[in-house]
Amino acid sequence: MNTEIRLSTTGKGKCLHAVTHIAKDAVIFEEIPLVSCQFSWNETCMYKACNHCLRPLETAEENVRRLTGNSSWVLPYPQCCTTKKEDIIRCPDCSTEYCSENCKTLAFDEYHKTICSRTLDDRSAHPIIQLQEAWKQIHYPPETSSIFLMVRLLAKIIQAPNTEEAIETTLSFCHRSVNEDAELAHKFLGKKFSHQVNLLRELIANALPNPKVQQFLTQEGFQSLVALIGTNGQGVGSSPFSSWRRNVEKLNLSAEQKEQIDSLVDRIYDEMYSHTGDFLNSEGVGLYARQSCANHSCDPNAEISFVHNNYRLSLIALKDIQPGEEICISYLGDCDNERSRHSRRKTLMENYLFACECSKCLAEIDDPDVTSEEEMSAEEDD
Repeated sequence: MNTEIRLSTTGKGKCLHAVTHIAKDAVIFEEIPLVSCQFSWNETCMYKACNHCLRPLETAEENVRRLTGNSSWVLPYPQCCTTKKEDIIRCPDCSTEYCSENCKTLAFDEYHKTICSRTLDDRSAHPIIQLQEAWKQIHYPPETSSIFLMVRLLAKIIQAPNTEEAIETTLSFCHRSVNEDAELAHKFLGKKFSHQVNLLRELIANALPNPKVQQFLTQEGFQSLVALIGTNGQGVGSSPFSSWRRNVEKLNLSAEQKEQIDSLVDRIYDEMYSHTGDFLNSEGVGLYARQSCANHSCDPNAEISFVHNNYRLSLIALKDIQPGEEICISYLGDCDNERSRHSRRKTLMENYLFACECSKCLAEIDDPDVTSEEEMSAEEDD
């Protein structure tokens, strides 16, 4: 292992540090999540993905036809598509789809046994379905997390061979005060729907009536769990077309063939954006034990990638990292990370309740305390 987890001496909690030299572009580590799930609206809108690992269930060609609205598209080099339709399998009791027998077995053994609706008929009265519909009315696209991460986490505790160990693993993500958890829970749900936190708690309690998880279904326990998934949940994305494109790039093609592929890909993306907009991937969220120890920096030395086209996370070095150096990622998107120091710190305080003291923020400490929007407005006035 080229990294270790340490406790910060500056109040940041857990930190991830390099124990050996890590070269730029190297894979620092890979990790599968404790739990993961697809976003509810993403699933409803027919972005077909394995219910366990989020691997796409469409072929690259099917994906292109759906996202462009053009059923005549035919992709060359079909051998570069990684979707194995012949391996797709359903739960016999509720028809949930998986990319393989292995994923179906893992899901059943870890959490699905507890939350399976066990019917192929009308399931609208099932507590899990009622929770899903309530959540969709609270959390509209663009989605950033899912209440079902919590459901699977609790179901996993119920099914765990060692309940105390499973609870301890869950609690290891929680390290904030009750007031901070309440604030983050309201932020997670949004001001408009924050009052419905008790509705969600009651729906989950109805879906999972098990004494093993009752400590998480009290008011304080539930707020802590909502805050946990809101601050530690890592977005996951997969795309059969993107995977096909990466594999085609590895082929030994002539310069002319490469040019034809580049032109083809550009045309397809143009049609996708025109027909579908920015929502091109099967999207979900996962809870990763080791990755969650990587703290934020506005000048990160590592980034998260999903090169396996499923929920397996890869942490990639953005620059050379020396032994003992802390490994940091950015909690902000690329655009937010390029905004002013004041804007970045404001966003981080609102969403994660900390004031960033990274090297970039310290270097810009004398910059004006105005947001990027205020800076732009001042420039326009001049």
